Amino acid sequence: MRVTKKLLLGSVVATAALVLAACAPQTDAPSGGDSGDAGPAEITVGVVTSETGPLAGYGKQYLDAFRAGLDYVTDGTGEVGGTAITVEYRDDAGDPDKAVTVVKELIGSGVNIIAGTASSGVALAVAEQAEQNEVLYIAGPAAADAITGINDYTFRSGRQSAQDVATAGTFLDDIEGKKITVFAQDTAFGQGNAAAVEAILGAQGATVDSVLVAEDVTEFTPFAQQVLTGAPDLVFVAWAGATSGAMWQAMSQQGVLDAIPVVTGLGDAATFGAYGEASEKIDFLNHYFPGAADNEVNTAMIEAIEAAGGTADLFSPDGFNAAIMIAHAVEEGQGDVDAMVSALEGFEFEGPKGTMTVREGDHALLQEMYQAKLVADGDSFVAELVDTVDADAVAPAEAQ
Repeated sequence: MRVTKKLLLGSVVATAALVLAACAPQTDAPSGGDSGDAGPAEITVGVVTSETGPLAGYGKQYLDAFRAGLDYVTDGTGEVGGTAITVEYRDDAGDPDKAVTVVKELIGSGVNIIAGTASSGVALAVAEQAEQNEVLYIAGPAAADAITGINDYTFRSGRQSAQDVATAGTFLDDIEGKKITVFAQDTAFGQGNAAAVEAILGAQGATVDSVLVAEDVTEFTPFAQQVLTGAPDLVFVAWAGATSGAMWQAMSQQGVLDAIPVVTGLGDAATFGAYGEASEKIDFLNHYFPGAADNEVNTAMIEAIEAAGGTADLFSPDGFNAAIMIAHAVEEGQGDVDAMVSALEGFEFEGPKGTMTVREGDHALLQEMYQAKLVADGDSFVAELVDTVDADAVAPAEAQ
């Protein structure tokens, strides 16, 4: 199996974890279960994510990469340590109630490893089932910070919202004393982003305020002018939905993008055309796009997904990482849930984004993030890497 394992010592902060990781020797193949006994002949994994519903596109990215990752990590055999890994796929349609039903069915049939979901609401519901039934759960791409540290049985194979917000802060040379304005819809999503910026960047010395816009507003000129009048050092935009194009047009026409650095998250490739004339003036924080990372694992993932007729995209690493983590847990834990949990705590491996570390104390997945830009390419736009942000610079505060 093409991964390495390292257990981090004690309960350490993210920076210390990464320093230890950098200094640790690595081997080409782990040695198998700690007991030396043969594992079960077969283990079934339940993968639950959106195959239909509003998040189906994200689900496809995850599933394409999960299949590629399982093939990669098992060298095409579907086996680790003599144990065959079979997969039962279930559609949650982005519905927590449906997800809980299918997870209960899987657990009732003897499955003790669950992975997946793009929906944070679904992930939180499945995490509750994992704790109640004492099964291993690896969430991803769901980004809610509440998933990290929620219980002993839940891990994640992607990034979380706190890492997004911390990456936004890296567009300022020094956060101390700077003013950051959050421009968002007055919804749970927008309010949550405003709270996260206050909690994370405010704690680093920034003054944070918000311009929150009612969800039914369609004329954004006065709000863009309000942002401009406030003269912040950075604008963090959290926006979703059909009004995105009009909002960005107003921000551009009112001169906000020329006067102030504006940062937002870069989504999947399908959204690259949504920014219109604002595209090349926005600074983007990013979890992943195919050109962001330059390593053998990323190349292998992209080639495998394309060979199967797919395209690597925003949440591909989450699926690929999940397969690596499951294979490692199976080989080391041999189907015993407590042993698999122990095997993943402190686990360090090479994923499509480079070195990934599962923080032992709360199961956060420490990883690099990216600064990116969109550049014109004929009639469309493509993402280009501006900078890579070190994992320790954006590591979330450890959950208690």
